[in-house]
Amino acid sequence: MTSSLARLFELSGRVAIVTGGSRGLGAQIATALGEYGATIALVARKREELELAVADLAARGIAAAAFPTDLGDEHAAPALVERALERFGRVDILVNNAGATWGARAEDYPLESWNKVIDLNVTGLFLLTQAVARRAFLPQSKGVVLNVASIEGLLGHHPDRLGTIAYNTSKGAVVNMTRALAAEWGPHNIRVNALAPGFFPSKMTAGTVVEYGEKIVAHTPLGKLGGDTDLMGPALLLASDAGGHITGQVIVIDGGATII
Repeated sequence: MTSSLARLFELSGRVAIVTGGSRGLGAQIATALGEYGATIALVARKREELELAVADLAARGIAAAAFPTDLGDEHAAPALVERALERFGRVDILVNNAGATWGARAEDYPLESWNKVIDLNVTGLFLLTQAVARRAFLPQSKGVVLNVASIEGLLGHHPDRLGTIAYNTSKGAVVNMTRALAAEWGPHNIRVNALAPGFFPSKMTAGTVVEYGEKIVAHTPLGKLGGDTDLMGPALLLASDAGGHITGQVIVIDGGATII
């Protein structure tokens, strides 16, 4: 028999949109929510990668569908939400994981690269959250938003590493957007929280990990980078009824790197 505590984590009957869900952290979160019963609307730019990710979820017994979308396009969000609602009839959870970065010294940072990062990481995230709230969460007086921020939004960037000023700025914006939306939408029973991962091996961090991985690990109390399951528990907590009284919070998953 399933215990009452276990049922708090159950997501059967709920639909979760997961952006940047075809690989890396997004795929990890999608798997966690799916294994606890959520149907997954998987979003990324590249259809081929999405189809492979959907097939992987299906092999795990998780219901999922691919929604190829470029969230850097300011007109993409409403159309995506409509497609998800047409397919599933509802949206209960939004995971904003899609993001981009660019490395350059601040004094040389190209405006084009700044705009690309901010447009996706901040503006695109907000527009999708706004569209989901308008069409699903506010009408049903319930919803969960889970933003993927970063410890780079909580700290300065180490001067020995190539600068990522737009990424740091964008993730700081995500942290405070999380708090502002949680305060504004709390009366509508919409919870908004964020995860702030440290360094996890991924396509985005590959260059940094190759060049600085040993130093990063050496300055991390747990002595390791993030692993393939390390976001699953925190994501499930915040997306499910187990986190029903948690909103406006940022959970840092970095092996202790930001405490020293």
